[in-house]
Amino acid sequence: MNLLIRIIFGAPGFALAIMIHEAAHALAAYKLGDPTAKNMGRISLNPVRHFDPMGAIIYVALMVLTHGQFAIGWAKPVPINPFNFRDRRRDFMLSSLAGPAANLVQALLWSLALGGYARVGGSSAGFDPIGFMILFGILINVFLAVFNLIPIPPLDGSRVLAWMLPERYAYYLDRMERHGFLILLALLFLLPGLWQAWMNAVAYPLMSFFLKIARTIS
Repeated sequence: MNLLIRIIFGAPGFALAIMIHEAAHALAAYKLGDPTAKNMGRISLNPVRHFDPMGAIIYVALMVLTHGQFAIGWAKPVPINPFNFRDRRRDFMLSSLAGPAANLVQALLWSLALGGYARVGGSSAGFDPIGFMILFGILINVFLAVFNLIPIPPLDGSRVLAWMLPERYAYYLDRMERHGFLILLALLFLLPGLWQAWMNAVAYPLMSFFLKIARTIS
């Protein structure tokens, strides 16, 4: 099975997933009163607007290490100024949720495409690049949505948690952001059981749900 083909055919789902995720943040922030990202041209599906070289390198590296079975990466974060919002805490939370919501919508569209592809007789002999591309589109979007909902800064789930907490506690959560990525990595590597529990509780049921939609159509 050609790894290069897996990388090439996995790229469209990955690129769309992260670009639409970030564009959704920008659009939601603009609709809620903050034009910062719009003024920087981030309400766009132009990959140049969102491209982050390190995110792309990590994506390719993980595709190689896992033989095309899984990968993750990222685009440039969308700049948001919450002080432009009418309701700062609520609207910051809503603009943050727009990214994972966009990924779930994409997963639904990919599942419809998978069902349609199977219905018209998609290849069942050996490795099917088109089938892989569609299935990977579902997988990467579900994973990005679930991963970003982890309530650790700077992930989107932390904005939801901050909105739920009293403001004095939300302040300390926001202060964690400068170290949040290191904290997240430490938790993933030192306590993998927590990550597995999160996947079991959220990601796998979502994946099963979207595949069920595809089977229903096919």
